[in-house]
Amino acid sequence: MVNAAPPLRVVEESPGYWRVVFENPPFNIVDGALFGGLQDLLARFDASESLRVVVFESAYPEFYLAHFDLSGNLGNTLTGVGPSGLPVLMDTFVRLSKSPVVSIARIRGCVRGVSSEFVLACDMRFASRENTSLGQPEVGVGLHPGGGGAERLPRLVGRGRALEIILGADDFDGETAERYGYVNRCLPDAELDGFVDALARRIASFDRRALSAAKALVNQVSLPTADQLLGALISFESALTWPEAQRRIKAVMERGLQRDTDFEMRWPALLDRLLEA
Repeated sequence: MVNAAPPLRVVEESPGYWRVVFENPPFNIVDGALFGGLQDLLARFDASESLRVVVFESAYPEFYLAHFDLSGNLGNTLTGVGPSGLPVLMDTFVRLSKSPVVSIARIRGCVRGVSSEFVLACDMRFASRENTSLGQPEVGVGLHPGGGGAERLPRLVGRGRALEIILGADDFDGETAERYGYVNRCLPDAELDGFVDALARRIASFDRRALSAAKALVNQVSLPTADQLLGALISFESALTWPEAQRRIKAVMERGLQRDTDFEMRWPALLDRLLEA
């Protein structure tokens, strides 16, 4: 049997600076294999004494990370327990946020649901002005955010805008995301790579102890508690059993989610008409 290619690959630009490229064709769906790859990556973080900064990017310009795999290929993401004692999904995001390694999301393409929650767990987010679609569409499919979106967004954008993002269940372009505080900056696509690379190399030149101590101080006043995050995930798992959620998930899958590129690109805009005959 031929093993499937790993859903992410690591490019070691220097001992202190790595790039992690998501490569889970065709849409970078977030499934059990991708969470397994992230768990392995975090173990590599812990084992490295020289690593200071990691940039997460995509091999596919249309899809940074699409969304949770709604076909059920989740492995132990919801049922397994990670090194922190939290479920694997939450463990991955919490360890990423609390790692002494600085994490930067370099965003091109679609970033929705749990994928949005991944970039929110990163320390910084920089987006392409021409090519970014960010959102938390869970309410539109009868669910609610369960991976930290409802806990992290209000700290970044404020309560009203967090409710607009979550309850509206639609996409936000790079410029609006920057104005709201969803991302640090939105830059012209041609400038995005150079800007993020220069920032990462600058951070990698600094003392690891100073970086870690400064990040830990900011974390103390900016991160949701593990109990808050765990409560949201437990509620999300319960929501997956709601009849209306199952009905809506079935409808988006039948319309072409995870199969049809055009539908995958634009589906949040259709959620208010999803159940029309």
